[in-house]
Parts: sequence; C-alpha cells; structure tokens
Amino acid sequence: MTDTPSDRFHEEKSAYTVRGTDKPDIEAGVAAIRNVVKTLPIRPGVYRMLDARGEVLYVGKARALRNRVTNYTQVTRLSKRLQRMVAQTRDMVIVTTNTEAEALLLEAQLIKRYRPPYNVLLRDDKSFPFILLREDHAFARVQKHRGARRAKGQYYGPFASAGSVTRTLNALQKLFLLRSCTDSFFSNRSRPCLLYQIKRCSAPCVGRIDAAGYAELVSDAKDFLGGKSTKVQQKLAGSMTHAAEAMDYELAAVFRDRLRALTFIQGTQTVHAEGMGDADIFALAAKPGTVCIQAFFIRGGQNWGHRSFFPAHTSDVPEEEVLASFLAQFYEEMPPPKLILLDRQLPEGELLGEAFSERAERKVTLKMPQRGDQARMIQQAKRNAEEALDRRLAESSTQHQNLRAVAELFELEAPPQRIEIYDNSHVMGTNAVGAMVVAGPEGFQKNSYRKFNIKRPETTPGDDFAMMREVLSRRFARLEQEDPDRTKGDWPDLLIIDGGKGQLNAVTETLEDAGIHDVPVVAVSKGPDRNAGREVFHLPGSRQVTLPPNSPVLFYLQRLRDEAHRFAIGAHRDRRAKSMAASPLDEVPGIGPGRKRALLMHFGTARAVKGAALEDLEKVPGISKTIARGIYDYFHPRG
Repeated sequence: MTDTPSDRFHEEKSAYTVRGTDKPDIEAGVAAIRNVVKTLPIRPGVYRMLDARGEVLYVGKARALRNRVTNYTQVTRLSKRLQRMVAQTRDMVIVTTNTEAEALLLEAQLIKRYRPPYNVLLRDDKSFPFILLREDHAFARVQKHRGARRAKGQYYGPFASAGSVTRTLNALQKLFLLRSCTDSFFSNRSRPCLLYQIKRCSAPCVGRIDAAGYAELVSDAKDFLGGKSTKVQQKLAGSMTHAAEAMDYELAAVFRDRLRALTFIQGTQTVHAEGMGDADIFALAAKPGTVCIQAFFIRGGQNWGHRSFFPAHTSDVPEEEVLASFLAQFYEEMPPPKLILLDRQLPEGELLGEAFSERAERKVTLKMPQRGDQARMIQQAKRNAEEALDRRLAESSTQHQNLRAVAELFELEAPPQRIEIYDNSHVMGTNAVGAMVVAGPEGFQKNSYRKFNIKRPETTPGDDFAMMREVLSRRFARLEQEDPDRTKGDWPDLLIIDGGKGQLNAVTETLEDAGIHDVPVVAVSKGPDRNAGREVFHLPGSRQVTLPPNSPVLFYLQRLRDEAHRFAIGAHRDRRAKSMAASPLDEVPGIGPGRKRALLMHFGTARAVKGAALEDLEKVPGISKTIARGIYDYFHPRG
C-alpha cells in the first residue's frame, strides 16, 4: 500500500503496511498493530488505522511513532472508544515527517480527506466567504469571493457568513464608490449604470473619475479594510469641511453621506475589538453528547461575524483534544491570523502555533487572556457558545420527536436516521434536473445533497416518471457500488418522493428491479386544489394517509418536501443559465477563452463567426491560418 501526501511534505518519507487477520476481536487488532510496531522508527509522523476492508478508522500524529503506536497495544489503558477502534483495526499505514509540526499539518489534511469515524470531525466544511479587491485591471474591482485564491489582488476575510460580506460590500460601495461590475461589462459601457445614479459607483468606465482619483479611493478602501477606519473618517470629515468652506455644498453633501455610511458600519461592528488587529476567538461549551465551538473573526479591529460549530465524534474525547483537533482542521485551508485567542490552555498549544506559523510563513500566537478587553471578548464568545448549544439541544429534542412521529406514522421499525427526499425540475422537458436532499436527527445534511442532470437517451423529456426512475436507479447503483455492506451510514431509512401515486410506482419498480426491498418509500402530493395543509401521503399497496392541518409532523414533512423543491429549482436554474450562456464556439476544437474572445470582438456574434469566410477568419488577431481553417471546417463540414 502506498501513500501520497501533500506536496508540502516533500522530504523523504517511509511507508509501512502490515496486514493482520480478519478476526472480529481485539486480539486480532492488537496483533496487527504489534506487527507494525516492529518496523517503526522513533521519529515524527502520521499513522492511519484501517479496518478489514481498507477503510480508514483513525488518523493520528506522533512525535515518536514507535512510542505512540505501542500505546494501542496496552488495551487496558485505553478508553472504551479506542478499544472499539483497536478491535476493528487490521492494517496500518505510516508516513514519517521531519518535524511534529509537519505531522500535525498532514494529520489535519488526511482527516479532512478520509473523515474517519474515530476522529473528531469539523462538520461544516463549506468554504468561508472573503472580499476580494481585484487588482488585475487598471480600475480595481471589489467583489465577494469563495474558494481557491488564484486571482491577483487583496483578500480580506474570512467573514462568518455571506450576509456579513454583503453588508460590508454595500458599505464599501457607499463609502468608496468602487466598481463591482465584470471587466466585459466595464469595457462595453457608453454611459453610467444605475449604481452611479444611486451613488454607489464613481463610474470609471465612462471617465467620470480619472485613474489617480480612483486609485485614491482604492487606497482608502484598503485602509478601511485594514483597520484604519479612523484615518478614513478624519479624511472624509476634512474633505467635507473643505468643500463647505468653498461653498461647494453639493460636494460637501456627498462627503457627508459617505461619512454617515462609515459611522453606520462602525456602529454595526462594535464588539469592543478596537486595537486588536487581526484575531480569531474560540470558546467551547459542552454538555453530554454535544460540543459547541463559537468562533469570532476580528480583522483590522472590526468584527466580521461569528459562527457556531458542532464537531462530530466528540463522545469520550477530552474537551482540550476536541478544540485542538478542531483548530488543526479549521486552519487546514483557512489562513490563520497573527493572534488566536482561546478560552483554555491546550496541551499542544505551542505545537499548534508552530504548525500555523509554518503554514502562514509568519508568527502565529495562541493565547488564553486573563484580563482586559481580550478576556472580556473570550467571555462573550463563551456565553454565545453556551446559548448556541442550548438552542441546538432544544432543536435536537424537537427533531427527535418529529422523527419518532414519522416512524409511527409510516410504521417504520425505528426513527429514521437518514431521510432522502427527491424532486425533479424542468421547463417543458428542457434542462431537466433531479434533486436529492438529506435530513436526519441533526437537521438537513447539506453536504450530502446531490443533483442529477437528466441525460439518459431513453428518458423522454418532460416524463416525470421516467426522470424519477433515472434518478433513483443512478443513486442506488452508486450506493451498491460504494457501500454494498451498508456500513457507512449512506443508505436511507426512508425515501420521500415529491409526487403522487405515479411517482411512487416508478420508484418502487426501480427499487425492485435493483433487488432492493427493504427501503420504505412514501410519496407526498398536494391534495385537492394543491393547498398546503391538505397533503396526501401515498404508501405502497395503494394506502393513503392524511394529517390534520395543525399537525407538527405534517409541518416537518412539509419542510422536507419544500427543501427538496427549493434545491431542485435552484439546480434547474443553474443548468438553464449555463445553457443560455453557452456558445457554438465552445464546441470548436482548439478554441479556448482567449481565442473565443478575439473572435467575438472581431465579428460581434457567434453566428457571424459561423458564417464567416475563411479569409475573414484569418484576419482575426491571434488566429493563425491553421486555426482559421479548423474553425471554417468545423462549421462547413465537407460532404
């Protein structure tokens, strides 16, 4: 067995794999681990515990691999949780590193990749939004950004939510009048757009501001985002006074409005973080079975929002270990700030600081403040964590009640742990999309949502029954391939289909054809006059169930159905938007974005390119005679 670690760990490493037996007992696990221990060096590294099928059970790191892995053979000293893990272990993979800090970074990367059942897991792996001040154009553009940071410019974040980014972007537009339009929109303007009329853009596209003046606005925006809002405030106040003294009252009013916008955004961000610079604040609250970690993001002394996290697999794990593992995974892709404030000391605090500093290529400090403003902010984060945890437990209790009611209503053996809800969306059969959303004891599991582009030739456009058959057959064919033993928790305990008896029959026939007879299916239709509250639930065997309009379980099932409907419509709209933006030039071999742009700039439309003569194609800048011949032959195939 081989291992392929990140390019960051390019130093020489060794990998060892020793296979044990498949006996389902703890002695077999200990024997497999002892075989590995014989070959281990006393140096830093990362180890992976594997079960009999090769699935990763646990990822761990060590300062001295031999000493750390040997501990797993001393079964009586292990917790019940680790004893269960050792009993399942049949194989191990070891990767050595130069330092323990490197091992910590690699451990976090592998945990995120494999999501092992015995590691503390950061559930919310959705990327955080940033503000990007894009500087690959003469007039910088401000925009919201998620994902890889490849564009040239300054990135500011993370923000806790898209809403906090939107509010800050609105403030930036009011304050600094920076453009937010795309480069193509910018280059094709002949008069200012609406944003200029409502005083949210300085209209550099049509020369209403020169390059030097716009550069000054960009500099002010950088100062504001960098925490120098007082400097910007003083500058705006001075400009307003100067304009008023010159009796240019219209200009003075402009500066007054911008000053008001700055005062407003400062007021909405008051968390007493002035002078703190860049910092992340974390506090943990725990009750039996559940842990909440509250995070505050402070950048440039401004509060950029907060978010609650509920890590998985925290039972029987010390709180300090939960927080340390959470931080390592949280900063696996997120750039760490200079200061990380915690509500407790961590045994591996120095190691985490060393690893984060190595990743950020600058000093990163982990600190537990005892007094002053920083300690007060820790207390505020702690209070928020406790309140979020109480809300979570209350919601979880309601959720469990709903699931028990669903089990009773549909005569299930136990409350379902995974409910999959399906819906289709299309317009007259075009851009058809199937959608699956997932719900369970902890609410909607959005990282498990799936969309299915309807693409089989035998599926008639607009045939909802055929679409549902395609979606379900593809879904369960993949399940049979990826989890034939049903051990990963990806098999549903209940299917809910948006539709009536026809959709129900299509699904049950599909499952029977696949040899699946133990997955309950329910279809939900709107009922007479399609009124919400009068839904009819169709079960196999022509049975139907209705519920009182004020039934809590009805409200719950409506939420499930509505979420599937929302997700399906969104997926359909995305596909439709892509098809509308598609161009015949996209299919021409050898035509990438640059040549496509050159052709459109020269001819104006794709239709004109399609009808152009070979001689005209050869005149386009950047299009060689060979490429021109290829374009012409593509649109004029020889018989």
